[in-house]
Amino acid sequence: MYSGKGTDVATADYERDVAYKNLKAFLNGYRKLSTAVNYQLAEDLYQVFKQFGLDLDRLSYSSQTAQMKKLIEELELPENRQKITALSLDAAFNEMKTKHEAFEQIFADQAEANADLRQMSSASSIRKDLEKNLKSYFNLLTGMKEVSGWELFYSDVNELVKAAKNSSSGKDKESDQPKNE
Repeated sequence: MYSGKGTDVATADYERDVAYKNLKAFLNGYRKLSTAVNYQLAEDLYQVFKQFGLDLDRLSYSSQTAQMKKLIEELELPENRQKITALSLDAAFNEMKTKHEAFEQIFADQAEANADLRQMSSASSIRKDLEKNLKSYFNLLTGMKEVSGWELFYSDVNELVKAAKNSSSGKDKESDQPKNE
């Protein structure tokens, strides 16, 4: 816990787990009451939970977050939202979704804080060495492009470098167009 936010993350995860488990448990119990009205709707929704894993609450933070996001997206499809509403589970679903979103925010804050704390000169040193070695490699390829048999390899690598340059800057993401250089 570099940033001191570990307790907040753990609490948010616990609250998300409780909301998830409560909704899953309700659906599991209701679907078994074949004499109950709309038991098939509960079965259908439980199958959605099953599709993304019935043990999400036991996964790592990042795995759970990815699966939970997919689960929520699936549950938000119109046909599933209708089933949730028919079973009067809107509040429970919204609670699970809200707890998940709160966790994502706190987890992102922790990751950012930890990343800021980990910025060390050794990482900069490694990056500089990597950049120097890559430049040497590209210079070698550029020198070899005139040698028979190297033209295609040079062209392929050159295109990859151009694509990497165009996709690496987060500030240029405002447009889908590659930046003109």
